[in-house]
Amino acid sequence: MDNSTPSVRRVKSTDRTVDVLELLARRQPLGLGDLADALAIPKSSLHGVMRTLESRGWVEENRDSQQFRLGLGAVLVGNSFLQQDEVVAATAGSLEWLVDHTGETAQLARLEGTEVVYLAKRQSTHAVSLVSTIGGRLPAHATALGKALLSTRTTEELDRLLSFPLKAMTAHTRITRDDLYEDLALTRSRGYAAEEGEVADGLVCFAVALPWSRPTVDAVSVSIPSFRASPEARDRTVNLLLDAAARSNSTLNAPPMPGRG
Repeated sequence: MDNSTPSVRRVKSTDRTVDVLELLARRQPLGLGDLADALAIPKSSLHGVMRTLESRGWVEENRDSQQFRLGLGAVLVGNSFLQQDEVVAATAGSLEWLVDHTGETAQLARLEGTEVVYLAKRQSTHAVSLVSTIGGRLPAHATALGKALLSTRTTEELDRLLSFPLKAMTAHTRITRDDLYEDLALTRSRGYAAEEGEVADGLVCFAVALPWSRPTVDAVSVSIPSFRASPEARDRTVNLLLDAAARSNSTLNAPPMPGRG
């Protein structure tokens, strides 16, 4: 999460609680010592936080391994968020339509800082398809979803957000300022983002931003295994994706997408 807001008077105990939950959301299970080391919190202080969270159902401890994981409280809150989010609801039909017409995996993600968070997914009808997780995160610069959203930012905004060189997910990830900004300029000019093997070898992905909010934070994508990504399949997928995004934007009363009227 973004911890850069200077005007908010922080409450240490609340900060520690949220830090624990965010860490367990990314890495679990973890023992008390591992949590204390990762968060730089004394074990004596962290012990009370963990017991409080456990008593409220937010975390669970395996008594044999003495490791913690997220509990049912976190699941209930996460599901409630997805059920109440208007973009998740508005794009559900478009994601299903994309899978019906492409046979490939369709996803919705939101930009948070320098990462994209996956909010919705409709699975491919093929036996071999993308494996991803709702709530999972990936670096924005390595994904088509992230690049579609980064392309809506100005150069000044991008310079404040990103620190170069960026993390390389594969040998094909664009990690330099010049390489990424060139790709983002192409994304802006054609109205969609593309990546091939930048986040995972053997995968091609196309994405379109949904400009319903300012700043734009949501995008939809279609992912295709490279062996099914013929030139014809790529062109057809991009056209269908642009149409699906336009449908979602209409539902959300968003302004028209660049180049789409």
